[in-house]
Amino acid sequence: MKKQSIWLENFKNQTKKLDTNEECDVLIIGGGITGLSTAYHLKGKNLKVILVERNEIGSGITSKTTGKITYLQELIYSKLYKEKGKEVAKLYLNSQLDAIKIVTNIIKKEKIDCDLEQVKSYVIGNNLEKEKDILKEFNIKVFEDKNAIFVDDTYVFHPIKYLVKIKEILENNNIKIYEHTNIIEIKNDIAYTKEYHIKAKNIVLACHYPFFLLPLLMPIKGYLEKSYIASISNIENKKLSAITSNNPTISLRYHLNNLIYLNGSHAISNHQNEQKNFDNLINEIKKYGTFDYIWSNQDIVTNDHLPIIGKINDSLLIATGYNTWGMTNGSLAGKIISDLILQIDNKYTDLFAVKRDKSLYEIKNILNEIVRNGKSFTLSKLINNKKWYSKQVQFKAIKNDKVGIYIDENNQKHIVYNKCPHLKCGLIFNEFEKTWDCPCHGSRFDMDGNLILGPSRYNITYKKQ
Repeated sequence: MKKQSIWLENFKNQTKKLDTNEECDVLIIGGGITGLSTAYHLKGKNLKVILVERNEIGSGITSKTTGKITYLQELIYSKLYKEKGKEVAKLYLNSQLDAIKIVTNIIKKEKIDCDLEQVKSYVIGNNLEKEKDILKEFNIKVFEDKNAIFVDDTYVFHPIKYLVKIKEILENNNIKIYEHTNIIEIKNDIAYTKEYHIKAKNIVLACHYPFFLLPLLMPIKGYLEKSYIASISNIENKKLSAITSNNPTISLRYHLNNLIYLNGSHAISNHQNEQKNFDNLINEIKKYGTFDYIWSNQDIVTNDHLPIIGKINDSLLIATGYNTWGMTNGSLAGKIISDLILQIDNKYTDLFAVKRDKSLYEIKNILNEIVRNGKSFTLSKLINNKKWYSKQVQFKAIKNDKVGIYIDENNQKHIVYNKCPHLKCGLIFNEFEKTWDCPCHGSRFDMDGNLILGPSRYNITYKKQ
């Protein structure tokens, strides 16, 4: 068993770190599906484009996905139809259909070997009649099967094989890519690392969760949802993907002779006993066979079910909040963001705009997020030593510093500052994956405090005084 995504198996990457000051037309921060898609649509446009990634290309949220390319997304269309009206629901559907065309056309044009398969997509559960009727109204051919509806024109693929090839294409088109390059501040159109800076006319935030508070106020625009995923080998490929519409969410797809199975989705402020969460997954998949890979993922769920894609100001752009459907929305975001930079009209610009009208439903959700964030922050400060921790996890004060300690199997102590640098939430230790996790906004650090996932920009490694 490997505690990593199946997509990272045999993943080899040549990395180059930023080692000089730079100046460019477009700086893209983030090397996942969004960042590389944006760069792809900017190649050959007579612009100097630079892409930077904190870790390695594809190693972040994109590597944790299940790799579905589908427009059948739980009950999204009946939700949008009810809360925003028919036109918004139809426009979102069209955006997902176009996203599928974008990905599959790139794969065909560039001859990318990424295990692309056309499959049936299912939604399983109760009360599917409304979703089915809306899809039929929008001229989608929908089928029924017991307690499910399905379509037959969707896809699955290997997301990392796809990104590795896109990276190669970009470098062959003179787009500079710097990995292990952590942007810690953006000021006056200049992005700074600890040692260097990049001045850019346009800066694109394609880094999952933005690393600043203002002006976006991301914490009240949605919440982070965590899921648990395993890959079971020696399974017959049934060429389908599926997701439940009822809680708890179960999602699955097939990859070659593997079953990719997801369950246990929850807001990160809840159900924080990670060992128990993984045990629940392990117990559930025993009926399928032996699993080879197991991992977790985090998604941003927005208050109005729509991604946030567009301009924050004249030179700063963002794409985030994909509501667990990152392969379509991240690919679509690359086209929308590139069109904004190139001053090309895009019919989805207003739908996903950063500043858009709010309904009473969304205002209610914003108030809920303020309460959720406040509760999560307070509890993270009040209760450090969770009742489910083993004796290997400790919290104490060293001089004036509050620290967390993990004692490994060799009795070695790993000491970190027990405070997330982002907005100062207390941290939780994930004993299954051996990480320190922020229960407020999703930053993650390894057992020694090195940053794995933002919005934090800094490590929490304890430095002895």
